[in-house]
Amino acid sequence: MKNIILFLIISSCALKSISQEKTATNTLLKELSENSCKCIDQIDVFDKTNKTVSQEINACIKKQVNAYQLGAQLMQIDTTASNTKDVTISINDNEESDQFKKYYYEIERYLVENCNSLKKKIASFDKKNDNSISDNPEALTFYNKGIAALKKENFKKGIGFFKKAIKFDPNFSFAWDNLGISYRKLNKYDEAIAAYEASLKIDPNGFMPLQNIAIVYQYKKEYKKAIKTYKKLAKLDDKNPEIYYGIGRIYAANLNDYEKGLDNMCKAYNLYVALKSPYRTDAEKVISIIYNQMKEKGKEETFNKILKQHNISH
Repeated sequence: MKNIILFLIISSCALKSISQEKTATNTLLKELSENSCKCIDQIDVFDKTNKTVSQEINACIKKQVNAYQLGAQLMQIDTTASNTKDVTISINDNEESDQFKKYYYEIERYLVENCNSLKKKIASFDKKNDNSISDNPEALTFYNKGIAALKKENFKKGIGFFKKAIKFDPNFSFAWDNLGISYRKLNKYDEAIAAYEASLKIDPNGFMPLQNIAIVYQYKKEYKKAIKTYKKLAKLDDKNPEIYYGIGRIYAANLNDYEKGLDNMCKAYNLYVALKSPYRTDAEKVISIIYNQMKEKGKEETFNKILKQHNISH
């Protein structure tokens, strides 16, 4: 804990109304969050796991937390008591403290809602395996053209380029993965699954194609198949929060099984927190929605019991 003692000379003209204080704090939050967003934009995600990317995003947010603690507390000073007084501002740099988390989470929530770079970086999964990137120059040329088309949301053109890349190198798993993404964006779900399964034949432990197959099954409203696919993912990495988040959403939103939905969403929430992932806020929102549903059904006690089992306070 760092304590900063400030001696302030405050005149009556410096008084701020509650609304002015809130506006100033929101402006400060916006400015510091945008600094974090610029930092996140510089993160290179290639050949990195989601865990590594989350850690780098976390570092970008932490850089702004102390400045936000200081600025926000200064804006909350009660200047009505006297014209001159000593003021103690407490800046807590312990990341596990409630105070640090409060300011950290406020920046994180702002970023989740407003920082496009964060959404792109955290959603990426470009970890390489032996067949991820082709050694064939023609295949790479068409692959890069396909990626450029995807960025412009020209999915039909992307499909053509990825097919050409695969023609030159049938074992180019990233090309198969992105072919699947392109088909999914065009709502061609069966073709998307076929592309992802082709990628899995090359690398049976490919996390990205399996995860995308689960997503496609949800679009197809084949929820039991989606859950089965997520459970396959758990065998590859049972510490990945995306698995439990996906299962939790299906149970809660599609199968109306709120208890199983909550149990899985709590697992996702705790894993997101451990990874310092901004997706913690998404799990938080779903848990809140499940609470409202269970409360309406008179199951508030069961809700609290499940949260307690996962050491989450309501």
